[in-house]
Amino acid sequence: MRLTARSLLLALLSLLATPVRPQAAAPLRLLFLGDSGHHEPGARYRQIKPFFDSHGIESTYTERLEDLTPATLAPYDVLLLYANHTAISPEQEAALLSYVEGGKGFLPIHCASYCFLNSPKFTALVGAQFKSHGTGVFQEHHVRPGHPVLAGLHPIESWDETYVHTRHGEDRVVLSERRDPAGLAEPYTWVRQQGKGRVFYTAWGHDQRTWGTASFQALLESGIRWAAGAGPAMASLDLRPNPGLDPLPYTNAPSRIPNYPGGNGPGGSGDSIGRMQLPLPPAESARHIAVPEGFSSTLWAADPDILKPICMAWDERGRLWIAETVDYPNEQQPQGSGRDRIKICEDTDGDGRADKFTLFADKLSIPTGMAFANGGLIVIEGGHTLFLRDTNVDDVADERRVLFSGWNMGDTHATASNLHWGFDNWIWGTVGYSGFEGEVGGRHVRFSMGVFRFKPDGSALEFIRSSNNNTWG
Repeated sequence: MRLTARSLLLALLSLLATPVRPQAAAPLRLLFLGDSGHHEPGARYRQIKPFFDSHGIESTYTERLEDLTPATLAPYDVLLLYANHTAISPEQEAALLSYVEGGKGFLPIHCASYCFLNSPKFTALVGAQFKSHGTGVFQEHHVRPGHPVLAGLHPIESWDETYVHTRHGEDRVVLSERRDPAGLAEPYTWVRQQGKGRVFYTAWGHDQRTWGTASFQALLESGIRWAAGAGPAMASLDLRPNPGLDPLPYTNAPSRIPNYPGGNGPGGSGDSIGRMQLPLPPAESARHIAVPEGFSSTLWAADPDILKPICMAWDERGRLWIAETVDYPNEQQPQGSGRDRIKICEDTDGDGRADKFTLFADKLSIPTGMAFANGGLIVIEGGHTLFLRDTNVDDVADERRVLFSGWNMGDTHATASNLHWGFDNWIWGTVGYSGFEGEVGGRHVRFSMGVFRFKPDGSALEFIRSSNNNTWG
C-alpha cells in the first residue's frame, strides 16, 4: 500500500510548510459562554476582547445556557466555555456534542472543567474533571513542544490556582504539565478530538493576572485557531489503530526466527521464536493504515505488479520509481548478478492507481537509496554508487557506470540510504554503522555512521556529522 503522489506531497507540505501562526482567510467567529459566578467571566471577556479584535477573532459574549442550541451555535467556529454552570439539559448536551462532533472547535478554560456535573459525556468531552486546587506562582513545563498549538510559544509563568484533576480521559494529548516540588506532574493543557471536532483545554486562567500575560493570550489564540481547524490536526501526532480490525493471522515459521526484545543488546535474548505473521491481501492491509486527519490512503500498486519495495522516489511526471529486492538482507550477489531491480510505476489514466510498470534496471543487489540527477538516477547498491540513465527515451537504463565504491556491506541493515538532492546541488544521505571507506575523486575517504553528501558526478564525497544508533532514512 502507498499514499498517492498527491497525498504524499500534501503531507510533506503540511509538515514542512505550516506557518507557526497561520492566519485564517476570514476572521474566526467565537462565542464566549460565561456566567455571573466568582470567576467573573464578563470581566475576563472585556479584558481579552481587545486582543481578540486585533488578532482576527470576532467574539460574542453570553451567559445564557439557552444559547446552547444548534441554530445559535451554527454561525460560530469555536465555543469558549469559562463558567461554573452545574447542570445541562439533555437538549443542550445534545446540541453541544453535535456542534463539536460535526467539526467545530470547543475551548473549555480553567473552571469549565467543573461544569455540567450531571453529564458524564461532558466530562469525557473535556478530557478530565476538576478535583481540587491550591494557589501560587509557578511555571508550566511543555511536554510536547513540537505540537502545533505550542509551536513558538514560551511556557507560562503566573500566579494561578494549582488545579488537580480527576476522571482523566485516555484519548487526549497532554501538551504541558504543572510539576510540584516533589516532581509529581499534573496535566495542565491538552487537546483531543471528538468526531470531526477538536477540543482544547487549559487549567490556566483563574483571574486577571493570568489573562493579562502575553504568554497566556498567545496560548489561547493558538488553541482557538487549532480548534477551529486553522492548524494541523492532533491526529498527525497521535495516530491510533483503526477500530474493528480482525486479529492478525499467524503461522509456524519454516525455521526459528531470531528474537531481539528491548534491553538485551545486539545479540538479543538468545531465545528464537517460531511463529510469524502471514501477509495480508492489499484490501485488508489498507484497513491497518492510520493516517492524519484530512488524509486518506488509496492503493497505488500491489503484488504481483510489484515485489518487496525497499526504497522509492517520485519524478517530475508523477511516476513512482521503486527498488524491488529479493537479495535484501542476507543474500547479496556479485556485482551485475543480483536479483533486484528498479521499476517505474505510472498512472496513465488518472484514476490514482498505477497501471503501467516498466523495468528500468535489473541485476542489482540490495539497492537501498536512489535520487534523480543529471538526467538519470543515482543508486546505492551492493557497496557501490551507480549512475543509471536512459539515453534513447524508452524508460530502460542503457547507461550504467560506477561513480565510486566503498559502502561497507558487512551488515546490510546499516548501509547507506535516503538519498536526496540538496539545496546546495549535492546529493545528501545517511549511513548506519557499516560506514564507508574508499577512494573518491583521488582522495581516500573513511567515516562511520552519520550524514554525508557527494557531488552528483561522483567527484567528491564529504562526511557532514555523526549520528547515534543505526541511522537509516
